[in-house]
Amino acid sequence: MDTLKNLIKKNDSKILLIVLDGIGDLPLKDGKTPLETAKTPNLDTLAKKSALGLHIPVDYGITPGSGPGHLGIFGYDPLKINIGRGVLEALGAGFELKETDVAIRGNFATVKYENGIPIVVDRRAGRIPTEENKRLIKNLSENISQIEDAQIILKSGMEHRFVAVFRFPHLVSSEVETINDTDPQAIGKPPLKPLGKGEMAEKVSRIAEIFSQKVAELLKNEPKANYVLLRGFSVKPNLETFEERFGLKAGCIATYPMYKGLASLVGMKIIDFEGMDIKDEIKTLKREWQNFDFIFLHIKKTDSSGEDGNFDMKTKIIEEFDSFLPEILALNPSVLCITGDHSTPCLLKAHSWHPVPVLIYSPYVLGNTSIRFTERECLKGELGIFYAYKLMPLLLAHAGRLKKYGA
Repeated sequence: MDTLKNLIKKNDSKILLIVLDGIGDLPLKDGKTPLETAKTPNLDTLAKKSALGLHIPVDYGITPGSGPGHLGIFGYDPLKINIGRGVLEALGAGFELKETDVAIRGNFATVKYENGIPIVVDRRAGRIPTEENKRLIKNLSENISQIEDAQIILKSGMEHRFVAVFRFPHLVSSEVETINDTDPQAIGKPPLKPLGKGEMAEKVSRIAEIFSQKVAELLKNEPKANYVLLRGFSVKPNLETFEERFGLKAGCIATYPMYKGLASLVGMKIIDFEGMDIKDEIKTLKREWQNFDFIFLHIKKTDSSGEDGNFDMKTKIIEEFDSFLPEILALNPSVLCITGDHSTPCLLKAHSWHPVPVLIYSPYVLGNTSIRFTERECLKGELGIFYAYKLMPLLLAHAGRLKKYGA
């Protein structure tokens, strides 16, 4: 990376990175993936003029979380830097994390009790409305403010998600990141007991267990969200910023807190806007286009539909995105990259290890290797298969932002 930094030069080029979260998939209907099924005339036209390929988010066979998936496409090797999900959620929700904080991602969940033991029925409580989430967090915040010497700070996220921060009167160490999630990752199983290695991790585990028990008592009469599952126990790391690393003034357009959190962590400016739909994001992109060298635009619902196993919905979101592509191209980006952070096959209803489609559009591509932006067509493309953290150097090169190496 020092070699790359020494090659970086400034110019007036603009790079747009669009992440269709979880875009990669597997054949499910008529032997096709959602990308192959979707009617995407604009993407098809663009694909013929672009460089296509597939990226490996982390390494062969490794299924990435959203954190490692985005770190990779932002140019950070996720095998060397792993950021906890709790930190990402907290930053995305607007927390200014301190060195005394442990951040945790929470899910409201539905459980049933068998012989007094909670059994997970729905890990996301039916994706309760965000307004319902806010009501529940208000109730919990009013009744759980302190456990032992930890201040408990709660904040609502989208739908079933929330953030919990345990704020201590002393520094906390990264050993708390050894604490396992309480989410069993499957229905029909009891929540897991939080356990970690080391004195501080044991203390935080104990507080987390007490917190979960208190919440269960307060929510026991709720029809859906009667329990919480805790994930991603983590502390804020120190990272080289995106601008220090690549010489780019970067902005982020995203609707969900976690993705704002990750962008914030690498120093991107979070662009505020109203609305939750693709059209709202594109409107914001047009408004802010001249203010940045690099814009990261995140589209979530391709991933959530994949997690729900909803093939038709994922196809529909892809088609909706395609309809906005002419407006995006009208901005005349120097480099446009369309990709995902990982694959989320509807068949698996979860993230997977499968390589992710990549499209790079600039004046400096070979092109005419593929006819559509799909998994199989990307396999034919000039980019081949490469590690995700190599994407940023490619975008910089296409933007004319790298000097020649050597004499």
